[in-house]
Amino acid sequence: MKIIFLLIIVSLIVALGFLGAFLWAVRNGQYDDDYSPAVRILFDDDGRGSHHSGSPSQDTTIQQTENNHNTSKS
Repeated sequence: MKIIFLLIIVSLIVALGFLGAFLWAVRNGQYDDDYSPAVRILFDDDGRGSHHSGSPSQDTTIQQTENNHNTSKS
Protein backbone atom coordinates (compact mmCIF):
# COMPACT_ATOMS: atom_id res chain seq x y z
CA MET A 1 0.00 0.00 0.00
CA LYS A 2 2.93 2.31 0.68
CA ILE A 3 4.16 1.90 -2.88
CA ILE A 4 0.84 3.18 -4.27
CA PHE A 5 1.12 6.38 -2.24
CA LEU A 6 4.74 6.76 -3.32
CA LEU A 7 3.81 6.32 -6.98
CA ILE A 8 0.95 8.83 -6.68
CA ILE A 9 3.27 11.40 -5.10
CA VAL A 10 5.96 10.83 -7.74
CA SER A 11 3.43 11.07 -10.57
CA LEU A 12 2.07 14.34 -9.15
CA ILE A 13 5.59 15.75 -8.95
CA VAL A 14 6.27 14.75 -12.56
CA ALA A 15 2.92 16.24 -13.68
CA LEU A 16 3.70 19.51 -11.90
CA GLY A 17 7.11 19.52 -13.56
CA PHE A 18 5.51 19.20 -17.00
CA LEU A 19 2.97 21.90 -16.14
CA GLY A 20 5.79 24.20 -15.04
CA ALA A 21 7.72 23.52 -18.24
CA PHE A 22 4.63 24.25 -20.32
CA LEU A 23 3.92 27.51 -18.51
CA TRP A 24 7.56 28.54 -18.89
CA ALA A 25 7.40 27.84 -22.64
CA VAL A 26 4.22 29.88 -23.04
CA ARG A 27 5.63 32.84 -21.13
CA ASN A 28 8.88 32.82 -23.10
CA GLY A 29 7.18 32.87 -26.51
CA GLN A 30 7.79 29.29 -27.55
CA TYR A 31 4.26 29.09 -28.94
CA ASP A 32 4.40 32.30 -30.97
CA ASP A 33 3.09 32.33 -34.50
CA ASP A 34 5.41 30.29 -36.73
CA TYR A 35 3.08 30.24 -39.72
CA SER A 36 3.14 33.93 -40.64
CA PRO A 37 6.89 34.31 -41.20
CA ALA A 38 6.85 31.31 -43.52
CA VAL A 39 4.19 32.79 -45.81
CA ARG A 40 5.05 36.47 -45.40
CA ILE A 41 7.05 36.37 -48.63
CA LEU A 42 3.83 35.54 -50.48
CA PHE A 43 2.17 38.77 -49.34
CA ASP A 44 2.72 42.07 -51.11
CA ASP A 45 3.50 44.58 -48.36
CA ASP A 46 4.09 47.65 -50.53
CA GLY A 47 0.38 48.08 -51.40
CA ARG A 48 0.95 48.45 -55.15
CA GLY A 49 -0.53 45.09 -56.06
CA SER A 50 1.02 41.92 -57.31
CA HIS A 51 3.76 42.31 -59.94
CA HIS A 52 4.71 38.69 -60.43
CA SER A 53 3.86 36.67 -63.49
CA GLY A 54 1.91 33.93 -61.72
CA SER A 55 -1.19 32.32 -63.11
CA PRO A 56 -4.62 33.61 -61.99
CA SER A 57 -5.16 30.48 -59.90
CA GLN A 58 -1.96 31.20 -57.98
CA ASP A 59 -3.08 34.80 -57.40
CA THR A 60 -6.42 33.58 -56.07
CA THR A 61 -4.71 31.09 -53.77
CA ILE A 62 -2.40 33.78 -52.39
CA GLN A 63 -5.34 36.13 -51.82
CA GLN A 64 -7.31 33.41 -50.06
CA THR A 65 -4.31 32.60 -47.88
CA GLU A 66 -3.88 36.28 -47.05
CA ASN A 67 -7.58 36.61 -46.22
CA ASN A 68 -7.46 33.53 -43.99
CA HIS A 69 -4.36 34.88 -42.28
CA ASN A 70 -5.92 38.31 -41.67
CA THR A 71 -9.12 36.89 -40.23
CA SER A 72 -7.35 34.45 -37.92
CA LYS A 73 -5.27 37.17 -36.21
CA SER A 74 -8.22 38.47 -34.16
